[in-house]
Amino acid sequence: MTPQDNRLLDAPMRPVVCERCAATVLVRKGSWHQTSIQWDGAAMDACEERRSTVTVAGERSGTRLETCGRLRDTVRRAALDGVIDVPDPGAGDQEDTL
Repeated sequence: MTPQDNRLLDAPMRPVVCERCAATVLVRKGSWHQTSIQWDGAAMDACEERRSTVTVAGERSGTRLETCGRLRDTVRRAALDGVIDVPDPGAGDQEDTL
């Protein structure tokens, strides 16, 4: 039996609204160097950078964009401002890749 990993039980997903396009995603920080982001259909459609992967025919291209630069900046600011909990705030450099 594999033991349960309880490290993120105190770090629930939190809604974060992108400062650029107002896409709302759910975010959880496991550390300053680890970020989990959940996108739903509305957020993917609202995100300008993700929409830019749509081809002329209206189909998504083979390029899969995991996040966008502006959202990354929004998440970083939310973590630094304490809006998103970071389980190990004293560990490591806060200038990460979020």
